[in-house]
Amino acid sequence: MRLTIAIDGPAAAGKGTLSRELARAFDLAHLDTGLIYRATGRRTLDGTGALEAAQTLTAADLEADDLRTPDVARAASVVAAIPEVRAALVDFQRAFARRQGGAVLDGRDIGTVICPEAEMKFFVTASDEVRAERRFVELKEGGHDVTFDTVLADLRERDARDSARATAPLKPAEDAEVLDTSEMDIDAVVATAIAMVTARTGLKPVA
Repeated sequence: MRLTIAIDGPAAAGKGTLSRELARAFDLAHLDTGLIYRATGRRTLDGTGALEAAQTLTAADLEADDLRTPDVARAASVVAAIPEVRAALVDFQRAFARRQGGAVLDGRDIGTVICPEAEMKFFVTASDEVRAERRFVELKEGGHDVTFDTVLADLRERDARDSARATAPLKPAEDAEVLDTSEMDIDAVVATAIAMVTARTGLKPVA
């Protein structure tokens, strides 16, 4: 059975960590689709047009060491709201999702647009304050000079933009399992998700 797992949700909800752990547990390939948009946004900060940046994106662009900065996150949200940019990146994501052996993809429109036929869908969320605290700690540990209030404001601004955009807005797929991680540690989130995948598909973790 080919298994595609689609994981959506807002920033710092824990979907990236969950995606990596599910990929490991079920021996699936993993794609953080947010990196595609971050890399595209990163190139626009250097003066490249958004559509050109998307159309000429390379694997090397995804390896840049500054894709997690606040400036790049804002740029990613801006380019992600451009329909032509999203269209330019759709085929790559869909091909990855249906690769032999299966895959886990996480982003903001995986279950609704990129992989509406995915065998398993999750929408991972958490309260604004919890997500801001997680991102604040991550950025501080990375040496960035930020405040909690600034991080919280940035997250809320990005959530509003991602949810309100006309093309592929951030929202749960109708058949997605919603996981609120506000009061769950990552071990509990992963265990819950693995149990849901097994219940839905009959597949058991291999790792």
